[in-house]
Amino acid sequence: MATLLDQIRSIVAIDVDSMDPAVAKRHTTDTVKFLDMTSNQAIVMGNASPEVLQRAVDYAKSKGGDVTVERVVHVLTVLLAKQVLPYLSGNVHAQTSPSVGYSLDGTISEARRIVATFEELGVPRSRVCIKIPVTAQGALACQALKADNIQTLGTCVFGLEQALAAGAAGSLYLAPYFNELQVHFVKGTWKAYRVGIKGEEHPMIDVVRTIVSAYKKKGISTFVMPASIVTAQEVIALAALKVDHLTLSAAVLDELASLPPVPAEQLDDVLKRDLDETELQILQNDYLADGGKLLAEALTTDTEAARKLKYALDKFDECESKTKELIKKLLE
Repeated sequence: MATLLDQIRSIVAIDVDSMDPAVAKRHTTDTVKFLDMTSNQAIVMGNASPEVLQRAVDYAKSKGGDVTVERVVHVLTVLLAKQVLPYLSGNVHAQTSPSVGYSLDGTISEARRIVATFEELGVPRSRVCIKIPVTAQGALACQALKADNIQTLGTCVFGLEQALAAGAAGSLYLAPYFNELQVHFVKGTWKAYRVGIKGEEHPMIDVVRTIVSAYKKKGISTFVMPASIVTAQEVIALAALKVDHLTLSAAVLDELASLPPVPAEQLDDVLKRDLDETELQILQNDYLADGGKLLAEALTTDTEAARKLKYALDKFDECESKTKELIKKLLE
């Protein structure tokens, strides 16, 4: 029997937002795979079992030299990603450390080390994508890494200016966060919205709608991949915007697989609109010029986007620190 997951897969590329191979396996068949797998420091932490942590430490030690905690984190990330790779037809994604979120050189160096670790462990760079939070420095890092043939995804995106910067930088993907990250960690912060009713839809619906329209108008080929999705209803609303990808957690995939298809009209954007004059003006700006000056200013002016971005980087840093503490104990 066809499911809502089948229906959504027929109109948009579906990625698995999990490093648990069991999640990927139960939603694939001999003929249907996920395209990509996405991850971040919270997902790595959540899947870092004692066994795989020990494997990462043992591997790093076996190569000799100075075994740093950061080196083991990279090995751990690759080992987890490789478990999901058989269920993908596309890329595995790994995120740069939040500690380098505002460092151009730090982000570039971190991205190169992650890719090198994937290659060392048998995954070619052609199947690796590096997720980079879109700060001014992060966007410029995406531009620099493109020259190294390193694929990037601009993540932690909450506004049009970030999207334009990532697109101009040549990022392969863009991940607008549909829900801010805290809904996954702070009980009571997620809120349900109505669909297709002006003034009552989720506030990020119009942001994503605008990004899709802006990319089309400017001829930007970056794939729009909304992330941080909580319910099947949110998936339906985003699919109606004609995004390129949706990366989905185990809970959302399971919900979609348990539901029947919806009428085709539910997958139409009934509030579709043209870009307004302010948005058209924003499209004329160069958000990479002068060290990303306009993007930095935009993130300062847009206090909500700045708050959400800071929360995401702080939370990812917290998760990474917890993983590092586990590794340090094994290295003692």
